[in-house]
Amino acid sequence: MPQDVLQQKYDAIVVGSGATGGWAAKCLAEAGLKVALLEAGRAVSPMEFTEHMPSYKLKYRGFSPEIERTRPIQKQCYACMEYNYEWFVNDLENPYSTPPDRPFSWQRLRVVGGRSLVWGRQSYRLSDTDFKAASFDGYGEDWPFSYADLAPYYDIVERYVGITGAAERDGMLPDGQFLPPMQMTCGEVRLRERVKSKFGRTVTIGRAAVLTENHNGRLACHFCGPCERGCSTYSYFSSPFTTVKDAVKSGNCTLITNAVVSQVDMDNGSNTARGVTYVDRLTKETKEVRGKTVVLCAQALESTRILLNSSTGEYPNGLANSSGALGHYLMDHPAGGGASGTFDDFNILPSANPPHRPNGIYVVRFRNTPTSGKHPHFIRGYGFQGGSAPEFDMTAPGIGAEYKKAVKRGSYQVSLGGFGESLASFDNFCEIDKNLKDAWGIPALRISMAHGKNEEALMHDAAVTAAEMLDAAGAKNIRVQTSYGIPGMSIHEVGTARMGNDPRKFVLNAFNQTHDVKNLFVTDGSCFTSSACQNPTLTMMAITVRACDHLIERFRRNEL
Repeated sequence: MPQDVLQQKYDAIVVGSGATGGWAAKCLAEAGLKVALLEAGRAVSPMEFTEHMPSYKLKYRGFSPEIERTRPIQKQCYACMEYNYEWFVNDLENPYSTPPDRPFSWQRLRVVGGRSLVWGRQSYRLSDTDFKAASFDGYGEDWPFSYADLAPYYDIVERYVGITGAAERDGMLPDGQFLPPMQMTCGEVRLRERVKSKFGRTVTIGRAAVLTENHNGRLACHFCGPCERGCSTYSYFSSPFTTVKDAVKSGNCTLITNAVVSQVDMDNGSNTARGVTYVDRLTKETKEVRGKTVVLCAQALESTRILLNSSTGEYPNGLANSSGALGHYLMDHPAGGGASGTFDDFNILPSANPPHRPNGIYVVRFRNTPTSGKHPHFIRGYGFQGGSAPEFDMTAPGIGAEYKKAVKRGSYQVSLGGFGESLASFDNFCEIDKNLKDAWGIPALRISMAHGKNEEALMHDAAVTAAEMLDAAGAKNIRVQTSYGIPGMSIHEVGTARMGNDPRKFVLNAFNQTHDVKNLFVTDGSCFTSSACQNPTLTMMAITVRACDHLIERFRRNEL
């Protein structure tokens, strides 16, 4: 790294190059600010993408012992495999701890783009029923802004990213700026029609950050399927080849890779952040970058870890933590309650080489809404993701020719899996483990989270209602699933530096600025006041653009 890169004082230092960090760098750099974008991992080349590579070309045919040895936690992620496991953190180098009775699965990447390289791309807006949930049921806190405040920024993000979807005019899931929707299968069309007719519920094609037509210099998806292994046509949204690329192209953004940020550095006399300290991932040298503002976009738990490790005499319990809320109110969607079955009257055989639609269907939340009223046993709600298509039956009985026929005959499957709201609780938190450090000598996190009785009730109800909807659609062999994964398994962790107007209760204000340190911002999922039940990334990106709009205006007024 040239020395002048580190000696320069930037207008803004952005930590993290994923979905939010990429947007922060793009917005600020294109506005003319000088930006340093720090990423803890290395750059990724499209030459590494393997979405078209058959498994027989892999050294271990998909069963690499290196994954078992170095990534015992990361392998819990559906996307971590022999094709791409080096993108994921090495668990031996990046430890964290949990109480024995409160397990948490922290799945993370350290490369430019972070989890935007492997995310599921489901992209749903939140409504005012989500932003103002506390006013509806009395639990927790409202967000410090309304849907109307964020809607223009949803528009900006969707128009740039390219979201496939269909308008439904359902108040629980605001419509957006959509590219043409992907087609539903016969089974999904049937489910949609029967569920609407009998229950009045909305089943729609998934809203996904995948192009269905050429858009912003990127090609339409060709439905090859395994998006988590990279996309050589850039048809799905990932930050390295979109927002980060734009930021660097502006000439105002310097990308610094292999920069493991350990702390935010303070000028205590003026109570302002003056930059960050990082450890070079390869050489383990300690280095500093200086700037007028610091924007943390490292991911909910990682940004909070940086703040907790930035304690000073003025902030002994973590930087910008006069409220005592930093690290608390950790949320991650409970997921898994649902049902599956078969449509036995569809005489459609599965194919070994069909198009692989990188999307499913979505059932919009219908519990505890302004029109449905309050449920007697739980608050908030859930949505479903799922799909329906013919599949080979690899568990068919028999041997020889009869077995082969049964496998090829297959069955027409249909399934719905619920994602429920995770309630914000002070008792779900992360803190610094004083006895544990990572490979760069930076104190690691201790994460303590458990789903509560409300999450359990949501998933139980999701199983019941999923079975009801499948039955109404004529499904047979219905199997109900009431269990759900441990926290972290949805990979939707949010909270821990929540936003709100009262500095005595919240870490951030309505524009993601810390109440305590006026030139320090946090715009990733840690800012969430409540979790809703929708996938959070689209909202994270919209919040980041809104925060940067505010930050740019402050620079124009010479307030920073």
